[in-house]
Amino acid sequence: MIETPHGVAVARPSTRAANAWALAQATRDPFVIMISIYIFAPFYVTRVIGDPVLGQTLVASANKWGGWFVMLSAPLLGAMIDRLGPRKPWLAGVVTMMVLLTAALWFTPVGGGGLPPGAVLVILAAMTALFAYHEMLHNALLLPAAGMEGAGRASGLALAGGNAVSVLMLVGVLFAFALPGKVDWSWLPAVPMLGLNAALGEPDRIPALIVAVVMGLGAIPLFRLVPDMARTVLSVPQALRAGAGDLARLVREARGHRNPLVFLLARMIYTDGLTAILVFGGLYAAGRMQWATLEMLGYGIILSLAAVVGGLLAGWLDDRIGPKLALKLELSVLMVMQTMTLGMAHDRILFRPWAGTPFWDGPMFTTLPEVVFLSIGCVLAVCVCAAYASSRTMLTRVAPPEKMGVFFGLYVLSGSATMWLGPLLIEAATRAGGTQAWGMAPVVGMLAVGLVVLMFVKGGGRLEAGG
Repeated sequence: MIETPHGVAVARPSTRAANAWALAQATRDPFVIMISIYIFAPFYVTRVIGDPVLGQTLVASANKWGGWFVMLSAPLLGAMIDRLGPRKPWLAGVVTMMVLLTAALWFTPVGGGGLPPGAVLVILAAMTALFAYHEMLHNALLLPAAGMEGAGRASGLALAGGNAVSVLMLVGVLFAFALPGKVDWSWLPAVPMLGLNAALGEPDRIPALIVAVVMGLGAIPLFRLVPDMARTVLSVPQALRAGAGDLARLVREARGHRNPLVFLLARMIYTDGLTAILVFGGLYAAGRMQWATLEMLGYGIILSLAAVVGGLLAGWLDDRIGPKLALKLELSVLMVMQTMTLGMAHDRILFRPWAGTPFWDGPMFTTLPEVVFLSIGCVLAVCVCAAYASSRTMLTRVAPPEKMGVFFGLYVLSGSATMWLGPLLIEAATRAGGTQAWGMAPVVGMLAVGLVVLMFVKGGGRLEAGG
């Protein structure tokens, strides 16, 4: 049995349970890569809506509403469930809804006849909220699954697995559905597999079904093997009141610790910028570079591999120069790179017109603007991943050791408190400026404001130096 603040798990943690917990995340995370960033969302706004600027505005609006819903509901819901005990029944409902809504995105053919745009935007908004709920409930099962000793291994395995499964899916879609019929390679099928019709966008929509099936199957071992928390004696209304009290106590216990609170404020602001780069980077690339599925698949594979480098780089930087200086470096580079992307397009390099010709006859990335944009994207992927990792390390250096649990609780809350801000600013800027570049300009501002606030945080140096 494993003890928790409000109950005990119904069985001991084990390696099998820890692996099952990690698998559930590894098969959930591809939704972000395949649907939100690189394949479905760019396809939908460029080929179904047919207007990248309008599409960016609508997707930003959907994410904004989903973020507002999470902000208003997730903290109290999480505290209530913590008081009730069992997580798995709630998680089962969330997974079921995620699978069904993801699969429904298949019904969005080019030319109409499928789900109306309003329904698709509702699905994307709902998935924003459901993904946050899944993360909250899934994280709460880490200790019952792996215990304190195995938590680090399981957490790392889940993150690595999510990237690995995403890359495998991207590569699979590339060679099974995107490249056939476009390149004359003897070892490739002559046409997309399963008889998919490219004119209807079926190769772009099939990832929705793949992600839904893999997500559902990947969750089954968790429900079979991971111990759940014991049911408490509290009713739902009682658990709701107790949970509200827990949240209030969490805030009260953090008072008087100005330094870590300033860091959480900085992190809350710049994280909105990091998330915006991830969520809207694919839409921006598809619209500005006029990339279709083939190019977006290649872009996604390369940037996913670059993100792995970012995670490794963050650990090295945190050890060598300390997480605060690492964050300053990562955010500064991100600001420069993100500003450079604003001046990129299929016929433009760093704000200057380009009228050259392709320099090779390959299937993708044949022009100088494309290669420059891809290079910038790789640096962005490295620094975004590194900044996320350095942020966690930074909190461990500035929060009081005896209150680490309190501040990691606030760390989670701050991540959902303003997740609507980035989409709101992007939506407003895209409407006002009328271009995708104008819409992404606020990202630089969020990174800059977060960096300025970070300057007022003390500590966070190399551990050997007492930081």
